[in-house]
Amino acid sequence: MPVPASALTDAYARLTRAYPGLTVTEPGPRDPDPRGGGWVDAAELARGGAALEAFLAWDDAQVLRDYGQKARPDVVASFGLHRYAWPACLLITVPWFTLRRVPRFPVTHVSYDRSTPGEMRLAVRATTFACLPDDPAAALPGARVVPDEEALRAEVRAAVAEHLEPVLAGFGPRMRRRGRALWGMATDEVVEGLWYVAHLLGEEARAQRELELLLPGATKPYVGSASFRELTGPDGESLPTRDRASCCMFYTVRPKDTCATCPRTCDAERVTRLLAAAS
Repeated sequence: MPVPASALTDAYARLTRAYPGLTVTEPGPRDPDPRGGGWVDAAELARGGAALEAFLAWDDAQVLRDYGQKARPDVVASFGLHRYAWPACLLITVPWFTLRRVPRFPVTHVSYDRSTPGEMRLAVRATTFACLPDDPAAALPGARVVPDEEALRAEVRAAVAEHLEPVLAGFGPRMRRRGRALWGMATDEVVEGLWYVAHLLGEEARAQRELELLLPGATKPYVGSASFRELTGPDGESLPTRDRASCCMFYTVRPKDTCATCPRTCDAERVTRLLAAAS
């Protein structure tokens, strides 16, 4: 029996209110999965065939359009994986963060569309979800009660791994990355996606605490910890940052530019960027 939409709908509605560029729909039990247009399901990406080639053609064209040059094929694949995995991880981490419910999504239960500029759409079918004993949703179909917060965090790690593992296998050969490097990227998607959304929700500090507990290090297959740290601005400002576990490869397109959380970016440059963003 499918999980009732009401178990997750509030979390996804709150996500869209905070970040209107991402919408999540939950088709009913009798409704077909979206097809045609720009829709692709995660299982097709995991198979790594023609559907993945068509998916990556979007990233190839975007780089050429926006930066006036071609990117290496492995860089294009890295960009494409990021643009799928970032919202896909939010399908799991946002219900956990906002409702303390952790859905499971096999790759056959998620479809994705980014064909509309500035908009990402996901359609999902939850098969089950974990929750705490005092959650009113514990009596709903598909609910699995776990004893405490640490058990719920273990469910988050397992749910993300279940969904991403076949996707990483599909993208991996095109990225020339394997094993630890791919899971480093997955770690960054988990952390930076929820961190960003929590900032929009006005709960950035709580998200940092939660993510540090979720990924304290030595939680295989994930690589490293959440890796948050504080920098100090010229007037004593506290400026949160983190160090990525993986490289997004953007520097190969713009050699002078690195991500604000890239280990290549020195702390002085991070302070400058963070102050500019705050202003």
